[in-house]
Amino acid sequence: MGETHAALMDDVYRYQRHVYDFTRKYYLLGRDRLIEELALRPGERLVEIGCGTARNLIRMAELYPGAEFFGLDASAQMLETAARIVAKAGFSHRIQLAQGYAERLEPGLFSQDRPFDRAVFSYSLSMIPQWRQALSAAQHALCENGRVHVVDFGDFAGLAWPLAGLLRAWLRLFHVEPRIEILQGIEVRVGGIALENKDLGVFPGRYAFVWNCDRKGIASLSL
Repeated sequence: MGETHAALMDDVYRYQRHVYDFTRKYYLLGRDRLIEELALRPGERLVEIGCGTARNLIRMAELYPGAEFFGLDASAQMLETAARIVAKAGFSHRIQLAQGYAERLEPGLFSQDRPFDRAVFSYSLSMIPQWRQALSAAQHALCENGRVHVVDFGDFAGLAWPLAGLLRAWLRLFHVEPRIEILQGIEVRVGGIALENKDLGVFPGRYAFVWNCDRKGIASLSL
């Protein structure tokens, strides 16, 4: 399954990777908000699952000079572009990249034996077929006080139905499937529909959400 998905991602991004960051900035909302809210401390270690072109990792490295960063992606094509961009930005010594599958995440993929302090999914859970296993793997790859940070598409429940339907159809062209169970599961856990709390932010129209939680929070979702 993983190998098939990796080949699919290579096909999808073989040419898109060259314009990915320019085109995605208009609709992958909330990425910079997530990065700013990380508040990483010196010495902390963060892994981004589905790092793509490393756009987020580079911004994190700029904002948090004392932290270490790791990027995992299934697509060799994307990682080729990411490595080039990371080197050009001068962060090859602080950002380590590896090809692998989200559901198999572990520090050993980067030749590390220490767990991570943070795990980030930025619009990647909606592209990972085995997304539940990916969240579980992230949970187990974190240290005791580690946290998971997610930004992704919401359930579009606040959008007019023609627009929501067109948006879902358009996303499917890129093999993107919003994981509405995640946002709804979070809201059940926090007690009702939470438009805003300290761990969850929902964008207008429920277009997207930003969420962070500890390891126990992942387990409590029962997704």
